[in-house]
Order: sequence, then structure tokens, then C-alpha cells
Amino acid sequence: MAEIIDRAIATRQDRVAGAASGRHTVLALTSVAPTDWQELAARAVEPNGYYLPSWELAVNASARGRTGTSALSAWTDDPRPRLVGLMPVTSLWRACKLPLPALASGHPYGTLCTPLLDRDSAEAATARLLDEARRTGARAVLLRDMSIAGAAMRAFDAVLRRERLRPRIVQSYERACLDATCDGEKVLQDALGAKKLKELRRQRHRMAEHGEVRFEVARTPGEVTAALETFLTLEASGWKGRRGTALVQHPGDASFIRRAAPALAQDEACEIVSLLAGDAAVAAGIVLRHQDRAFFFKLGVDECFARYSPGVQLTLDLTRHLCSDPRINSADSTAGPEHPMINPIWRGRLAIGDVLVPLYARDPVVELIHAALIARREGLGLGRRAIHAIRGWRKRRTATPQPGR
Repeated sequence: MAEIIDRAIATRQDRVAGAASGRHTVLALTSVAPTDWQELAARAVEPNGYYLPSWELAVNASARGRTGTSALSAWTDDPRPRLVGLMPVTSLWRACKLPLPALASGHPYGTLCTPLLDRDSAEAATARLLDEARRTGARAVLLRDMSIAGAAMRAFDAVLRRERLRPRIVQSYERACLDATCDGEKVLQDALGAKKLKELRRQRHRMAEHGEVRFEVARTPGEVTAALETFLTLEASGWKGRRGTALVQHPGDASFIRRAAPALAQDEACEIVSLLAGDAAVAAGIVLRHQDRAFFFKLGVDECFARYSPGVQLTLDLTRHLCSDPRINSADSTAGPEHPMINPIWRGRLAIGDVLVPLYARDPVVELIHAALIARREGLGLGRRAIHAIRGWRKRRTATPQPGR
């Protein structure tokens, strides 16, 4: 079934000309004109920095496991059609290794797949996206990493109610977010309290023994290009490097981020924040911007400075930085649930989930797809718990003196 959907998508990837007649089309992601895409992003009912064209096209070009993405698109019926909806998609087989007739959100490396919907026609755009999904032969669409309480999901809910369809949340969690409309110092005081902030100030004073501690923001394409290399080095020097998951360790991932970051910086949509002690960078992070929201993509630290909590220190400065920027109202940590570093600092919560959207009423195939997704989720959960148990055992074994040693 997944192969049927992939073929259906492939046979229609040459229908770019259909957009000129105002019809909804399934396109190769690279066939969507960046100018149309960028204009839609500026009008989007809900921001998603990971679906900006400069980011997603770079991901699609080389990032591991994320290339070859297609797109559902919705256009107006005007004499000069306007793009009003865009959803990168792939087959459920490619997304979840389930050979079932469904589409899934294309994953943009960051953990947010909320589609772009025109704020002035969000429901109409949603209806057209779902119609186009039906034309591929799909029986359902899996909205992965969806903002389930946001404006885009409300548009989906409204359309599905009219069509007497019921979406199903396959899994959900809450992650940290920041209300950047508040004073930064008050945010930190309320979140951490005087005692914890005093301890962090003490650590920062100790860090200053290695040189003046400075917070720097790279904004221009040239600055971002240079700061990115520092970030990549820091990320690879820590636990991500030891696990082989650092961006720079994989040519396709390194190529994607080196293309995306400076390209976004041209539109003031990406900056790299760094914390330095003297000439040494002790922490760096990549931050995307879309409309009035920031997205904290990744963090890298020098573990030689671990006693000074460099990741926390950088996040404190980033919090002050975002709260002082009148263009930013909120920030999405894009971190996992119960993240030990950022959850205590950013006390807001954003509901994220995987939502299965049926395309037909009372469809037994959708029941099968839903059951398969639940089984997969439970299997992955068992696997993760087993990995954590093994890692914990290895740490305890390393810490315990072994006989004969």
C-alpha cells in the first residue's frame, strides 16, 4: 500500500503547472516556488520555523532519512492563484515503517511539523490539503509533532467536524516554552528562585577566572557561518559526539545545517547565541525565528566547563535576550518532555502530539492504521526503556570497582 501511495505521489510531481489553474496539487517539495512558500509563511496562522523554505529545502536536500519529501499544497481559485496551504509529506512506510495507505508529515529535523496555513483562509486551505491527500489514495494523514492546541489544529478540527470525521491523538506530551512578553529577570526569578540564581551567579563568577564571560549573538549570514562552526565543534565534543549523533559527524546533516543557517540569517530568521569565557566558547545554541516566535533548535557545550553549568548559563542569557526583543512574544524549546535543563527555566508548556486524521468516515482501514501506530508507540517505548536501563547499568558498573582491577 505504501508503494502505491509513493507511486501516486511520484506520478503527480510534474503537475506544477496545475498551480497556475488554481488546482490543489501534490508536488515534489523542490517544485514549490520559494517565493510563494515564503509569502505563505509570512501569512501563516501559526508559526513554524522548521517549515520555512530555507530550512526545509536544506533538510530535504541532504539530511539523513529526510530527503525526497513531497508536499500537499492548496491554492486559491483566483485568476492568479495564491498558495494558502503547504504540508510536507511522505508515506507512512518511510515515516514509521508501516506498510499502510497513509501519509505522514515530512520531518524537518526540528520537532515541529505544524503545516503552514494562510491566516485569512486556514479552514479552506485545510479542506483542500485533505482533498489532495485523498487523491493520492491515502486513507489517513498522520500529523506528526503537531501543536495540538494551536490555531492550525483548530482549523483541522473545524473542517473534520463539518465532514463528520474525528481525529485521534496517537501520542502527546508537553514541552517547555517561554512567555517572552514578560521581563526576563522576573521570569528567571519566578522560575528558579533567589537561592538557585545566587548559586548560578557564583558559578558564573568562578567561570570568569578563565576570562571575561560574554554573551554574544551572531545575526548576519557571515557571523552565523562563523559561529556555526564553533557550535558544531562544541556539539561534537560532548555526549552527542560520543553517541555519534552530532550534526558534523554525518556529511548530509552537516551540509544541511551549513546551508540552512546562513540562508535563514539573510531573512533575520536564524541567530546563533554563544557564551564565552575569555577566548573560549563554552556553550552555543542555534535559534530560529518565525513571525513572533523563536525556536531553540540545539545546544552544544564544552564539558570541560561542566562545573559552571554552561548550558544553563547560556539559557539564562538567551531568556533575557528574547524577553528584551519586542518582536518575540514566545519561544518553543523544541525539547523533549521532562527535559532536565530547560523545563525548570522555561515554565510555560506547549502541547505537542501525533494526530491521526481519517480521510473517510467509518473506514476500517483507519482502525487498522490507528492500531498499528499504537503498537509501534508501545514497542518504541519498551525499546527506549531497555536502552536507558542498559546505559544505567553501564554507568553503575563503571563507577563500581571491579574485582582484579
